[in-house]
Amino acid sequence: MTQDELAGLTDQELLQEVKKNKSTTIINGFLFGVMIGIAIYSTWKNGVGFFTLVPLVFAFFAFNNSKKSKALAAEVKSRNLK
Repeated sequence: MTQDELAGLTDQELLQEVKKNKSTTIINGFLFGVMIGIAIYSTWKNGVGFFTLVPLVFAFFAFNNSKKSKALAAEVKSRNLK
């Protein structure tokens, strides 16, 4: 969601997005750790190769989702909801 889309939400809808985002952040953090672990294990076991890079790409996408979190936090702060 962009900043404009977040600005169009009501306070209740915004708070629901915050709750959804919190659980998504926890899941993404877990998956990020697992993917990094798989990449390290793959590198240790087989050396650098295709199966080392695939988990790192997925980890990047999980980490890149934090832009939405930052925009959501900025909107909540601007409305003084929490």
